[in-house]
Amino acid sequence: MADLGFDNKVAIITGAGGGLGRQHALELARRGARIVVNDLGGSLDGHGHADGPADQVVAEIEALGGEAIANTDSVATPEGGEAIVASAVDAFGTVDIVINNAGILRDKTFHNMTPELIDAVIDVHLRGAFYTTLPAYKIMREKNYGRIVNTSSNSGLLGNFGQSNYGAAKMGLVGFTRVLANEGAKRNIKVNAIAPVAKTRMTEELFGAAGDLMAPEAISPTVAYLAHEDVPVSGEVFSVAGGYVARYFIGLTEGWFSPGHTVEDVRDNFDAIRDDSNYDIFADPSGELGKLLALFSPSED
Repeated sequence: MADLGFDNKVAIITGAGGGLGRQHALELARRGARIVVNDLGGSLDGHGHADGPADQVVAEIEALGGEAIANTDSVATPEGGEAIVASAVDAFGTVDIVINNAGILRDKTFHNMTPELIDAVIDVHLRGAFYTTLPAYKIMREKNYGRIVNTSSNSGLLGNFGQSNYGAAKMGLVGFTRVLANEGAKRNIKVNAIAPVAKTRMTEELFGAAGDLMAPEAISPTVAYLAHEDVPVSGEVFSVAGGYVARYFIGLTEGWFSPGHTVEDVRDNFDAIRDDSNYDIFADPSGELGKLLALFSPSED
């Protein structure tokens, strides 16, 4: 089969000055995409600002023979998101791909959490995806084409100690992905998400010796495929780590149905309610509604 190229495609990649974002930028640039390398150049917790990281990745892309520009606007404000997209349009004329990768950490156990720690993380991860994607999405709707890849996390999907702010933001991105996939379907805008496990400055202390097996460049082939015009799915979430790729999904158990049940009935049937030996996977709420209506309206024999 032919190689997957990105000729004439314009990609915005946030948080692309290092780690996963840098690898995504290099992967797409090697395949012909023109890249907006967005990075505020701040610290792991989001403080500070520097042009260096974005400029360095642009230099790497240009050394490969590719085209790229640096952008250091913050994803955490509507004005920053507008400026990021405007820089792509000014330099390359359009936007085809958005990869929402920018992130920070402000970890604390919940009883020590503060409004500032909550806002800072949600502003970058969740609002940042909204603010960058919205102006790009409007362009995609007009041209009937777009690819959006969001960066979720198993901290949101599964929960991780000390990361209530981060986990909430990352699970919010799953909802964002699924709603936008539904809304964009008629316009050939496909939206998917990854939950990556990789050694970056955000995670390097977690893996120890195993970190060498979790290189960030192992994530980028999946991201590139999800950003490609040939990707066949939308609204899905993929776990990606060190050469491993799997699909996360939300399943609804077969459940238990008994009109007029009591609190004690729920207690007594709790195992049946939680039994996951049979389950449904729905593309949108209408699937669950159909299941409920079938329960409420018994078939006539």
